[in-house]
Amino acid sequence: MGHTQPHGYDKYAYEPFAVTVDLAVLTIRSGALHVLLVERGQDPYAGHWALPGGFVEPSESAETAARRELAEETGLADVTGLHLEQLRTYSEPDRDPRMRVVSVAFTALLPDAPEPHAGSDAARAGWLAYDKPRPLAFDHDRILADAHEHVGTQLELTCLATAFCPAEFTLGELQHVYETVWGTALDRPNFRRKVLATPGFVEPVPGAARLTGGRGKPAALYRAGTATTLQPPLLRPNPEGRSA
Repeated sequence: MGHTQPHGYDKYAYEPFAVTVDLAVLTIRSGALHVLLVERGQDPYAGHWALPGGFVEPSESAETAARRELAEETGLADVTGLHLEQLRTYSEPDRDPRMRVVSVAFTALLPDAPEPHAGSDAARAGWLAYDKPRPLAFDHDRILADAHEHVGTQLELTCLATAFCPAEFTLGELQHVYETVWGTALDRPNFRRKVLATPGFVEPVPGAARLTGGRGKPAALYRAGTATTLQPPLLRPNPEGRSA
């Protein structure tokens, strides 16, 4: 059912602008934080790395457009475990040289990282190390930095870290998620104590254990618990370097 234009309203009285979506998709590969990027095949910024994304079609919501663009530009459609969360809106007037463009940015986390395949107007797609220096197209460096900070904060307040782990994991693997995203080392006994004292954060897998790289006994396995928020929060180390 179409919309009826109110009497006396002139939709051409305002300068038109476009709405786009951008996705900061993060995962942990080979023990390091990685971000999903595409190489732009067209101007503006042809040949530059950028976050996956594109224009919202008139019949789409922003989230629908985000999932479509992710599939079209990287081939990652119907990804198991993909959790999209709206980050914020970027609306500076000069952020796109083509025209006035407002972007709705999303963060997405993948526990397993399938290899992307470039499509649509992307020349290449790949997982790149988060800390690898590279200028991104448009204002995507800012969006990516905001997404990284948002995820770091979510690790403090929610059980999000388990989304980066396999279905059954050791507390050492869980700690590695925090250390990788936060970029700092944590005290192992203190971390273990806080995790096990937080109701519903993790639950043991009865009788299961996994050999780790050390000489000690196999490490006990855990799975994600039923809680969604952490009470109390698991705060990252403060500037003085005292661990969580």
